This record gives sequence, structure tokens and C-alpha cells, in this order.
Amino acid sequence: MEKAQEFEAHRPRLFSLAYRMLGSAAEAEDAVQDAYLRWHGAERERIAAPGPWLAKVTTNLCLNRLTSARARREEYVGPWLPEPVRTDGGALGPMETAEQRDAVSLAVLVMMERLTPPERAAMVLRDAFDYSHRDVADVLDCSEANARQLYRRAKQHLGDERPRFVSSQGESRELVLRFLEAAAHGELAQLEELLAGQVVAWSDGGGKVGAARRPVVGRENVARFLAGLFARRANGVRIEVVEANGTAMVLGWEGGALTSCGALELGGAGITGVRLIRNPDKLAFLAHQCSGLSQNT
Repeated sequence: MEKAQEFEAHRPRLFSLAYRMLGSAAEAEDAVQDAYLRWHGAERERIAAPGPWLAKVTTNLCLNRLTSARARREEYVGPWLPEPVRTDGGALGPMETAEQRDAVSLAVLVMMERLTPPERAAMVLRDAFDYSHRDVADVLDCSEANARQLYRRAKQHLGDERPRFVSSQGESRELVLRFLEAAAHGELAQLEELLAGQVVAWSDGGGKVGAARRPVVGRENVARFLAGLFARRANGVRIEVVEANGTAMVLGWEGGALTSCGALELGGAGITGVRLIRNPDKLAFLAHQCSGLSQNT
């Protein structure tokens, strides 16, 4: 098998790894392409196991990118949210269990921004790719004891705030449809019934399109905010519900262009979080995915 063909066999797994590390589909693609260049320039005979070698190269490329990404995100205009990725086509691997879906949810990816780059790598490799602590240590060039400590710290940092309630795919889709019906008709009372008392809405426009610069907090405030969005954009907007990041997401299309993507987070008392992505740069990958899937159907 030629080197290029051999690399392509590993590309989906490498993209899944890079996306979990970076929270950005565009940056993940760049990291995987850089890994290909390293692969292309390496002497194949010296690589005993291509899979682990490529995973280590990709992980280290992501670690370097995370350092500069943190500086950029500190200057980001308004709330920062990850780039959504459609997952019904297997782009991020199997989404068969609640744990698999939860691991790539927008909420968890946002929380992972709090981890140090090595902590994030240890958690991704252990939880998503079933690496042993020894394998993680090999990737990160550290001792096995240090790899265990990195993983333990990552778990501790996320443990207290990780979502406790993970809905099934059917439940999330049903919730989205009920939410859309109430919001589209401006039914504030019905909308508020779906929201938890301390629900929070985040809106990511990146300073490029209109979006709330700060999180909107509380049932009444969020209901009015969302109803207002739907009222202002009622005409000429096509709504679509797809599976992205392991859950049902609402897409808004205007004139053939994807202009918004929204995700709901469900807790025991109702919807606890709403994450709305409007930054066009962050919607490009998802729009390309949707275009490719529509052409194949």
C-alpha cells in the first residue's frame, strides 16, 4: 500500500482525536494535514506501528496548537463555543452510548478548555481511544505515574461540573421539536415551562455577526431572548434538525447559507443550557458536511 493510501486509512481516527483536543474542526483538519506532511517525510521502514506513530504526532501537533489557541480565545469577542460537527455520518466515531455522545457535546468541550493541554490529551486518549496509562505516557513522553496524575487531575477538574443528566437521542430530538414549536409561535409561557429556573444561554458570534456578548441567565430572560431571535428571523429562514456532537441540533439556513446552529442541554428540571453558534467561520465545516450528505442522498 502506498504511503498516501495508508495515511488515508487513519485519517478519520486522527481527525476525531484532533477535534476532541482542539474543539475546532478547521484546526483539527490543519493538524491532520500537518501530520500527513510528517508522515510523508518520514522513512516508512523505521515506523513499526503506523497507528500509534500517527496518533503521537497528531497529539503533539495539537498540544502546540492549544498553547496559541488559548491566547487567541482570551481575546475572543463574546462567549467562545466549539465548532459543531455532524456526527450521524461517523465523523467522530461511534455515537452508540450516552457516554460517547456526552464526550463530544458542546458543554463538555467547553469545560475541557479549563484543562492544561497535557491533561486534555491524557483524558482524550484514555476515554475516547482506550489508551492505557503506559501508552499515554509514551505519547506525552512522560512517566506512567505522571500520565496517571494528568488523567486524575483532568477527571477532578471536570467531575463536579460535568452534566449529570444525559438524554437519549430520541429524547433530545423530541425536546428540540417541542422547543421549536414554542419559540416559533412566541409562546413565552410554553417556552418557560421547558426551561430550568437557572437556565443559561450562550451566543457565539465572534464579533462578526449579531450575538449576545454575555450569557443570558434565568428562565424569563432566556425565554424572551430566544423568542425575540425567532421573531426577528422568522421570514426566509429554513429550520433543520440534525445530529451534531452526539445530539439533536437546530440549524438555521438563510438563502442557502448556514447562519446558525443551536444545541439544548437537558437536566432534571428542564433545559439547563442553550448554546447558539452564529460565527460564520465556525459553521463552515458543518455546512460542508450537510452539503456533502445532501449530494449523496
